[in-house]
Amino acid sequence: METTLVVMAAGMGSRFGGFKQAAPITEDGRGILDFSCFDAKKAGFSRAVFILRADIVDDFKALIGDRIASHMAVDYVVQDTSLLPPGRKKPFGTAQAILSCREKVKGPFAVINADDYYGPNAYKEIEKHLEKAKKGEWAMVPYLLKNTLSENGGVNRGICEIEGGYLRSVVEGKGILPDGSYENSNGRILSMDQPVSMNIWGFTPDIFPLLEKAFARFLKEADLHKDELYVNEIVFRAIKEGDASVRCYLNRDQWYGITYQADLPLVKKSLCALREQGLYPEI
Repeated sequence: METTLVVMAAGMGSRFGGFKQAAPITEDGRGILDFSCFDAKKAGFSRAVFILRADIVDDFKALIGDRIASHMAVDYVVQDTSLLPPGRKKPFGTAQAILSCREKVKGPFAVINADDYYGPNAYKEIEKHLEKAKKGEWAMVPYLLKNTLSENGGVNRGICEIEGGYLRSVVEGKGILPDGSYENSNGRILSMDQPVSMNIWGFTPDIFPLLEKAFARFLKEADLHKDELYVNEIVFRAIKEGDASVRCYLNRDQWYGITYQADLPLVKKSLCALREQGLYPEI
């Protein structure tokens, strides 16, 4: 069965200060997505679908997409911004992003962030799961909080409750700092071993009708000037209403990402070291 890698690359990069999806990691211009697509292809994913904003499509293809297309099949989807109210430039969130690729994705698929390095084991676990997944049998790879933090500022993470290997709930923690405190914590300090979602999911196509229904409700009830619709919310509702289960494959590897400009030196050093060790011979 064909499995697809869906890459959310329409973010504005406001904290990073630019087009972070194309930030070069290696001296010859390779970025995080080169590593991610290499890992995904090796794990068994046959194609990648990139979700983009209309204003970055050409640059993305020139800087990243065309190079990846020489190694695996690629396709592109533009996240619709026609419904944004005056003054808003940021898209409506991850749920709308995934919904936008409905016509391009007909089988099981994984979802990742464009600017996150997850490591090869995450893709192996997700692909293995999707090969046998039936309707509503979804998956997620959570990471330990301590392996996902930035020394350069707060980060948003999905705080997971896991029971018997399955996800029970996930709540967005905003602005999580290195000490485990965060903006909407109500005084709670997170354990460094707290499992958190890094937006690497495995879905069967039956999620699309649920996303469509949730997005229609969002457009009627939300404050469209500031609110976002997170895929976490749709997943939690599906679990609660018995529409899906989410198998969790806890990953203890180090995650790398570029939320801030100051994150780049560590990411470059770490991924270049992996390349030098021969783990990425084609990058």
